[in-house]
Amino acid sequence: MPASGSGRPPAEPTPAPRRVAIDTRVAIGGAEPLAFIAGPCVIESEEHAVHMACALAEIARRVGIPFIFKSSFDKANRSALASFRGPGLRDGLRILRAVKEAAGVPVLSDIHEPGQAEPASEVIDILQIPAFLCRQTDLLVAAGRTGRAVNIKKGQFLSPWDMRHAVDKVVSTGNDKILLTERGTTFGYRNLVVDYRSLVVMRQLAWPVVMDATHAVQLPGGQEDRSGGEAMFIPFLARAAAAVGIDGLFCEVHDDPATAKSDGPNALDLSRVEGLLRQVVAIDAVVRRR
Repeated sequence: MPASGSGRPPAEPTPAPRRVAIDTRVAIGGAEPLAFIAGPCVIESEEHAVHMACALAEIARRVGIPFIFKSSFDKANRSALASFRGPGLRDGLRILRAVKEAAGVPVLSDIHEPGQAEPASEVIDILQIPAFLCRQTDLLVAAGRTGRAVNIKKGQFLSPWDMRHAVDKVVSTGNDKILLTERGTTFGYRNLVVDYRSLVVMRQLAWPVVMDATHAVQLPGGQEDRSGGEAMFIPFLARAAAAVGIDGLFCEVHDDPATAKSDGPNALDLSRVEGLLRQVVAIDAVVRRR
């Protein structure tokens, strides 16, 4: 494994990464099928979260893909102070518990402080480390100590080679349930670009790799007091990632992106999910046959 961006990954992909069990129903990596992680950026209400989870779970069932519901109980990294952040830890966990009961699926949500890890782990199946916080040692260690699966999003400022340090911090707790997510790299002001070599490089670390095809089209701060986005590019990035080889696809999804309380411009419309998933699964099947 090269120590810097000057190294070149092998021409051929590495063997399948280790299998990470999320709960008794879903696992990612190893010989498991491609997983789908999706939901609104932030919990807007209990009714909306349950509606979205049930709708996405039904789509995933029809496509035949394992599904994990994603929504944040707190968006602590909004552009402006007045931006909607979500219901907070206590009410957010109550809503996510209701989602699990109604839709029968595991759930993922962000944590931003070490003190959130333990209470969140009582409900959340995958604790997500936001990209901006992927180097925060105390946060990674606290997440690892819960024993829950930990999804580390690669910082926009970080090389894929350097993700091994974030992994080491979680592994130091004895936790080997780790996912690594690509979400684009800073490319000048208010723009991101995806280097698909990152998916290959992070797979060298032997952990399941996830592609976030929606944050990758985000335009950070592109609307002055909030982030913009170019949602029309989501399908292209998702299909390209499947062709490279991934273990999971991550998408922020909303039934009305224009009215979403967070990240609407880079959200995938619910009406487009099934068609895209069928394309991604078909591409993934070709790659896996290789």
